[in-house]
Amino acid sequence: MKGFADKPNYIIELLEGGVTLEDVIDGHICEQALVEKSAFVVGDLGALMRQHVCWQSTVPQLQPYFPVRCNSSPAVIEVLASLGLGFVCTNKAEVSLVLEHDVPPENIILSGVCKQLAHIKHAAKNNIEHLVCENEAELSKIARLHPSAKLLLQLTTEAHAAETSMAFGSSLKSCRHLLEAAKELGVQVVGVTFHIPSSCQDLQQAYTHALSDARCVFDMGMDLGFNMNIVDIGGGFTGSEFQLRQVQSAIKPMLDAYFPPLSGVQVLAQPGNFYVASAFSLAVNVIAKKVVARCWDSLSQDENNEDTEFLYYMNEGVYGPFSSLWGPSLDQLDQVVERCLLPELSVGDWLLFSNMGACGLEELSCLSSSPQLPVYYTVSTHDWYEMQEAGVALDSTMKNFSMVQYSA
Repeated sequence: MKGFADKPNYIIELLEGGVTLEDVIDGHICEQALVEKSAFVVGDLGALMRQHVCWQSTVPQLQPYFPVRCNSSPAVIEVLASLGLGFVCTNKAEVSLVLEHDVPPENIILSGVCKQLAHIKHAAKNNIEHLVCENEAELSKIARLHPSAKLLLQLTTEAHAAETSMAFGSSLKSCRHLLEAAKELGVQVVGVTFHIPSSCQDLQQAYTHALSDARCVFDMGMDLGFNMNIVDIGGGFTGSEFQLRQVQSAIKPMLDAYFPPLSGVQVLAQPGNFYVASAFSLAVNVIAKKVVARCWDSLSQDENNEDTEFLYYMNEGVYGPFSSLWGPSLDQLDQVVERCLLPELSVGDWLLFSNMGACGLEELSCLSSSPQLPVYYTVSTHDWYEMQEAGVALDSTMKNFSMVQYSA
């Protein structure tokens, strides 16, 4: 997604007197209609709080670590940091962003399969000890540049392997060799991490297999003298409470058997989409319209114009907030939706896309020639009170925010 245009001080519109998020969106559409009709984003910070409450009530044994690559908006980082989340970073820039929001180094994990040397050095310089490692080459780099690191071994899982042709993570068979190599190099291994994709059809089997493998790695590590105390079950959380309850049902008996509370093992998870997907909505303007003939093999044209369809062009597309970035090829097809049912639209009409918070941010800004999208942050009075009860305060944890009232 094209970078959200955060400023050093974020203005939050406090919704009072029955004002809804839809009212705010309508208001900003009216504003844009008088100027250049730019696409814009509305962020509901209260959604972050609601998802946090859902997480705590459904999977209280899992400590959430937010993957910054999912949404690197400083506003999101500041809110989630104030709620006490940890963070998973994949590069130096993400680490710096999180540190700027006063997140303790012990609450940061440097992930990534193949980390650049500068990123490892940056982690060491800033006392970030927890790093993910999946192969011997990476282990050697870390041992040389960050000898005091505490490693989490990245395990491959059957569920993840079924979805990608690329090797990801270390197999259970390879872990013994990695542990022995770490022992020889004098690097501490403190736990394991794995990932079950959200599209997995059999969560019970996937988590049973992955947590069983994790227990085996713990046993091997403890035999070699390592203090194994962290299990990270990764991401794969869609944002749905129903799916979260399915995960809880799948992991609870396995955690009770292999990593019970009295074991002292800290169990982490990486809910990215879960926290931010529903928090952002994108409004786009229809800038052009084309009527084209349908191609029917067996049906002839009739008098009801069923032989035509409308093509609408918007002021944001696949290489903006709708993007799925697939490497350096930069395919020219900018198709957001192949076909859907809509009432006939006119140039100047607006379309609203919800659940846009989990799109990439700064990585895709170079793919669009238009300016960064403006972002309007909102929170209802009810959600703001909930956030204050959770320890969020403008004058301390959220120093970069200022509040304005938005009344009916």
